Amino acid sequence: MMTPATVLSKFLSRVYISALCFLLLFFWGGSEVGAKNTSSSFILQTTHKFAAKKTQAAPVAIKLQSPEDGAVLLSPSAEKKQKPTTVQAKRAESTNKFRRKLSARSAIIMDSGSGAVLYAHEPDRPAQPASTLKVLTGLIAIQSLRDTDIVKPSRHAAGMPRSKIYIQPGKSYVADDMINAVLLASANDASVAVAEKVAGSEQSFAKLMTSKARSLGATNTVCKTASGLTAPGQMSTARDLAVVFDKAMRDREFAERMRRTKVKTRFGQVLHSHNKALWRVQGAVGGKTGYTNAARQTYVGKFSRGDNEIVVAIMGSETMWNDISHLVEYGFARKAQMAAMDNNSGSAGKIAMSSVTQPFKNNSLQVLHGTKKQPHL
Repeated sequence: MMTPATVLSKFLSRVYISALCFLLLFFWGGSEVGAKNTSSSFILQTTHKFAAKKTQAAPVAIKLQSPEDGAVLLSPSAEKKQKPTTVQAKRAESTNKFRRKLSARSAIIMDSGSGAVLYAHEPDRPAQPASTLKVLTGLIAIQSLRDTDIVKPSRHAAGMPRSKIYIQPGKSYVADDMINAVLLASANDASVAVAEKVAGSEQSFAKLMTSKARSLGATNTVCKTASGLTAPGQMSTARDLAVVFDKAMRDREFAERMRRTKVKTRFGQVLHSHNKALWRVQGAVGGKTGYTNAARQTYVGKFSRGDNEIVVAIMGSETMWNDISHLVEYGFARKAQMAAMDNNSGSAGKIAMSSVTQPFKNNSLQVLHGTKKQPHL
């Protein structure tokens, strides 16, 4: 039987051994194991020979085409660093600077045929279109009437406000003269007279105009008048105007009429085009102006230089001819830059794109100032 002294001796021996083991483990672990506390987790790091080693995934090569050897390799890190480049930043800065040159509330430059947008701001903003709506009036009349058809204006038609050619109610006019009055002189009285001839009433004709706009791809245009004079619920957008005019100019007779600067009617009146771009802007081939107090100045037109054709539309402008000049120059500059990029990839393409920061440098068109606004075009 063990005496109390023996039991105490064994207990103290075990305590001594345990303490010694604890001290050994403490000092050994402190030299071999370290702890690193991060903001998101506590990560244990060790230099033990069996500890898992940190590995790094092999970079994946990304192949880009190069005009010299056909390929360039980029690492994933390079791909991640492809933030907006200096050229892109300059392009954005240039676009914003260009926007400040324009007074129009909405504008668009569209490549004719392809429909590609070269520039736009607020292109789908609905607004009163004013006399640019006469594009639809003239197109429907051309496709519905023969030149020799007789048009007898009603009192309603003859009583339209300016612009007008002062036709007389009940008097006979040929459709050819009335259509020219609509498209060149922007005559409100001739517009309503033609509408009544085609559809029986201006209201019915306005429905035809809306349907025609839809068929041409203008989904945000609603017509209430044949003249474009302000009316509740009537609206269009810069994009719609561009789309409609681009399609309308594919009609040979419509395009031929829009190119004219003046024409003499069978009743002896000379009609002058309100589209001053025809003799002021290089490459103008046709266009329609508009103005009302509600709409302000509006315009849609087509321009051609070499193999390039663009359509420009603006709404809500205060300096229409300035805006048109800027937009036309910008549009053809963009077309030239895009062509250069297609033909010269790589560094040559970057040089071509960088020139967008000064789209009007050495332009051949004088910007027009101080042109008097036309009332109710």
